[in-house]
Amino acid sequence: MNQTLLLALALIPALVVAIVLHEVAHGWAALALGDPTAKERRRLSFNPVRHVDPIGTLALPSLLAVVGAPVFGWAKPVPVIQQRLNNPRFGMVAVAAAGPATNLVLAGLGAVVLGLMARFLPSPPTGLFGFAALSVQAFILINIFLALFNLLPLPPFDGSHIVEGLLPPRAAAAYARLRPLGLPLLFLLLLVVPWLFPQWSVVERFVLPPVMWVQALYMDLARAIAGTA
Repeated sequence: MNQTLLLALALIPALVVAIVLHEVAHGWAALALGDPTAKERRRLSFNPVRHVDPIGTLALPSLLAVVGAPVFGWAKPVPVIQQRLNNPRFGMVAVAAAGPATNLVLAGLGAVVLGLMARFLPSPPTGLFGFAALSVQAFILINIFLALFNLLPLPPFDGSHIVEGLLPPRAAAAYARLRPLGLPLLFLLLLVVPWLFPQWSVVERFVLPPVMWVQALYMDLARAIAGTA
């Protein structure tokens, strides 16, 4: 089978699961903290179609991949009305953190599965077993990347809501005024700046190093479970 197609078959399901559970986690956290908006709008669903944004999930990542630019995108955000939360200020921090936290838990579960596969399946894995191992590794990496990328303190990422909730009220109000500029700022930092100054790439300088570090921790977990640590 073509290597590119094989990689796509491993990556796409992993990405769909990671994004859907990330968004649903926001909705469940909001519901637990007093805001039933996501439930009322039927967004507490594992149906990927309910979370697809035609531009952010499909068109933009495809275009960026074709032109060789850093690939990023977004799902349709789960609706949360901050004022309906029991504690609007810190409740929003918890709701924002729920998505990345869920991805890190999913990556941990993937590491456990990978370790069990290495312990009980033929080594090195070939054929269907090899594809399964590749898929699990892709699942781990995608969840780690999605978690840490979303923690960037830039609107509209989850990290911006966390920072806003932790700042003193006056500083938080000033920071919140940047939110309408979030998307242009995102394009500037993730596309324009790396194109003009490749050495200043936000993803390569600030996201990939912690992603690789966290991935190494999960691989250590997998090796411990496999009995090869």
